[in-house]
Amino acid sequence: MSKIIQLVQGSQEWLDYRLTMRNASETAAMLGVSPWMSPYQLWLLKTGRSVTKTTAAMQHGTDMEPAARAAYEAQTGNIMQPLVLQDGPYSASLDGMDLDGELIVEIKCPYKGQTSGLWNDAVVGQVPAQYELQVQHQLLVSGAALAHLWVFDGTQGLLLPIERDDGAMDRIRAGWDQFQTFLDSDTPPPLTDADTVQRSDSAWTAAAQAFAEAKRATDAADAALAKARDELVSLAQHPREQGSGVSVTRYWKAGNVDYKKVPALKDVDLGLYRGKAREEVRVTAA
Repeated sequence: MSKIIQLVQGSQEWLDYRLTMRNASETAAMLGVSPWMSPYQLWLLKTGRSVTKTTAAMQHGTDMEPAARAAYEAQTGNIMQPLVLQDGPYSASLDGMDLDGELIVEIKCPYKGQTSGLWNDAVVGQVPAQYELQVQHQLLVSGAALAHLWVFDGTQGLLLPIERDDGAMDRIRAGWDQFQTFLDSDTPPPLTDADTVQRSDSAWTAAAQAFAEAKRATDAADAALAKARDELVSLAQHPREQGSGVSVTRYWKAGNVDYKKVPALKDVDLGLYRGKAREEVRVTAA
């Protein structure tokens, strides 16, 4: 059973609340089907390592929403109330819900209007995958029987009905349960193709070529160093030998502790004592 959360959508309190919830607008990103955000980028957001940046398209949608809802209500006769609903760990910020709780509306105001891909999809009755998942999440939380996707260009709108899909809801639950393990363990999900940006600009090309050349020189020097070291070790027959500014010393040190074999630690979750994950940078040459 869902409950109404008395928060104003867009307020700081609402933003803080969303960080703790499984939100409908994040489901496509969590499942890796969002064109704008990958699971890794969502993990950065949910763990406070990044913040949401309002784009011109996002601001356009926010500014147009009241007019779009009014146009929807005028066309359908439905009176829709914006609501924030919660059902357990799941949250949905609805653009509108009718008084009976049986119908919800999700409003999209594409920045490019009728020249946008979304408008062209709506014309032929096609709902993009990311919005289908968002709406199914909203239906899951609200318990409504039907949703309307309302695509508004500023003057006219297109309405696409979306019915409940139990299979999609099962996928959403399973996906969020899996994603929660990344949050609980403070471990990022694997990177995807969406996290890779291909660079061909002159600044990147120059730096990449310099790195590749330096790497080849370093690898050659490392190989020469290893060969010379091995030869010195093979020549040394005593605990310490030196000459020509170089010494070879043989010594013993304690072995590493295998913590898995310590009886007292058998049932201890060492992950509880692990420090916060930190970002490191790896540069490689193909």
